[in-house]
Amino acid sequence: MELSYREAVRAAIRDALIRDQRVFLMGEDVGRYGGCYAVSKGLQAEFGPERIRDTPLSESGFTGAGIGAAIAGMRPIVELMTVNFSLLALDQILNTAASIRHMSGGQFGVPVVIRMATGAGRQLAAQHSHSLEGWYAHVPGIKVLAPATLEDARGMLWTALQDPDPVLIFENIMLYNMTGKLAADAGPVEIEKAAVRRHGRDISLITYGGSLWKTLEAASQLAKENIEAEVIDLRSLRPLDDATIVASVSKTRRAVIVDEGWRSGSISAEICTRIVEQAFWELDAPLGRVCSEEVPIPYPHHLEQAALPQPSKIVAAVKSALGRDR
Repeated sequence: MELSYREAVRAAIRDALIRDQRVFLMGEDVGRYGGCYAVSKGLQAEFGPERIRDTPLSESGFTGAGIGAAIAGMRPIVELMTVNFSLLALDQILNTAASIRHMSGGQFGVPVVIRMATGAGRQLAAQHSHSLEGWYAHVPGIKVLAPATLEDARGMLWTALQDPDPVLIFENIMLYNMTGKLAADAGPVEIEKAAVRRHGRDISLITYGGSLWKTLEAASQLAKENIEAEVIDLRSLRPLDDATIVASVSKTRRAVIVDEGWRSGSISAEICTRIVEQAFWELDAPLGRVCSEEVPIPYPHHLEQAALPQPSKIVAAVKSALGRDR
C-alpha cells in the first residue's frame, strides 16, 4: 500500500494502542490538534483523551509522568515536539529513565518509548532544527533509534514497546512527507542491526535518518563516474552495529560518515574512532566526514541548506578520499 512516513508512524501508534491496552500516547498537542507534524491526527477521536493525552508545555513534567507510568506497568509513548525541547526533559531521561536499571541492581526497568522530531530543512530556525541524537547515543541505559525508511517508521515502535528499558526514537522532519509502498502486513523490525541499503566496492558511506536519502542520491551520482559506493544505514545509534560497519570498511577500505549533527563530539566522531580501533590496518585512505556546519541552524533557506550535509558535499568528500579531486 502507498503511504507517507507520517502515516507509517501513525499506523504504528494505532496498532500499538489496539494491541496493548497499557499503551497510551502523551505530549504537547498530540490530541485535539493531532500533533505538530500531524502524526497523531485522528487518534484522539478514535481512542479518547485517556489514551491520547494532551499535556501542558512542561517537557520535564510529562516525561517524568511517562517514566512513572512505565515503572507502574504501563507502556507509555511520550512525544517531545522537537529534539531541542527534549533538553528540558534531559534530567528525567538521563538521571531517571536511563539510570534506574543500573541503580536498582537490575531489579527495575523503565519500558518507556520517547519519540521526537529531529533535523532541519523546514526553516524552523535554530531552536527547532538541530540534530542532537548523537548526544543521547552517549548515554548508557537507553537505546537510540533513527528510522529512515517506511518499514522502520512502521516497525521500530512495535519492537521498542517490547523493550524492558527506555528507547528513544528520532524522526527526521524531512521524512514525514516521504511516500512509498509498504506491505500491508508490515510488522516489528530488528532494532539493533544496521542495514546495507546499497552495495558497492569502492567506499563505504555510513549514515542514518534523513541523511540516508541524500547519501543514496550522492551514491547514484558517483555511479555515473564508475565509483560504486556502499551505503550503510545505521538505524540504531546506540547500540552501534560495529560488525556491519567494520565488514563494509574492510571490503571497500575507505569510508565517509554522513551525519546531520555537528562535527565536534558527534556520532560521526565515535564511528571514526571505532573504525580506527577495529579496522585501522584495512584502510587505504583517511576517513572522511560530512556534517552540519558548526553554527546554530539558520532560518534563511539558502543558509539553512548551506549548513546541512548535501549530496554535492558527499560526492566531494568521496572524491577526496579516492584521490579523484586532484
